[in-house]
Amino acid sequence: MTNNNIFNPEIFNARQLGLFKQKFDSAPPFRHLVIDNFLDAVFANKMLEFFPSIQLMKTHYSGINERKAEDTNFEKLDESFADLHDSLSIAEFADFLESITGIKNLRTINDRLGYGLHQGGNGSFLDIHIDYNMHPLQKMQRRLNFLLFLNPDWDSGWGGNLELWDRDVKNCVQSISPLFNRAVIFECSEISYHGYSKMNLPHNVTRKSYYQYFFTEVIQTINYHDTVFKTRPEEPYVKKITVPVKEYLKNKTKKILLSIGLEQFLK
Repeated sequence: MTNNNIFNPEIFNARQLGLFKQKFDSAPPFRHLVIDNFLDAVFANKMLEFFPSIQLMKTHYSGINERKAEDTNFEKLDESFADLHDSLSIAEFADFLESITGIKNLRTINDRLGYGLHQGGNGSFLDIHIDYNMHPLQKMQRRLNFLLFLNPDWDSGWGGNLELWDRDVKNCVQSISPLFNRAVIFECSEISYHGYSKMNLPHNVTRKSYYQYFFTEVIQTINYHDTVFKTRPEEPYVKKITVPVKEYLKNKTKKILLSIGLEQFLK
């Protein structure tokens, strides 16, 4: 990699790449990799320093399946956010990902469906789900998620771990703490169920993360779907009935919009 002021150079040596590939391929419940100290420490601390307050973030979700904030307008933020986005979008980083995952011809898409920031305060949660499988405007297949956490001094009692669930959403197989400067890369598929449970945070603490998604040309015929939420085994019966109905109607509506050429309403 060319930008030593952004990435931790130690993660790009040949020995590490071999270890990363082995871990990625063998990790249950679906292929994923956790990399600590991903960014140069000075750069990571700069991003933390200038991470926007949750009140100033553009979009706030508060529904039956999620409560969090999102923003993608890096023009109003410190240049470090755009610098990271640009560095993750170059061909050299795609080559790095290919060497780990075996997925070729990866590319990024520069809109809110392709990158941005997430943040959650006390009571924030994101129910277990799989992600949308195809960008509705670019018609590119989503293949990898890249997440970078920016949470110093995270207390395990607060919750907020990234949970990776089995294909039947019966068991949480991996629980990954959102520690500062920790990156998680995982393969997107019809079984890559993930999310985080409701958090109990002090008033001055939020769960901060950067996200960027990677795409390829559609490798086989796929039927478009948006995010598909599932309920946890312990959740109330009413929610177990409500969520599947909501998800069916949401995805049915979005498929109709796509089929009649109204993709702009899916962005």
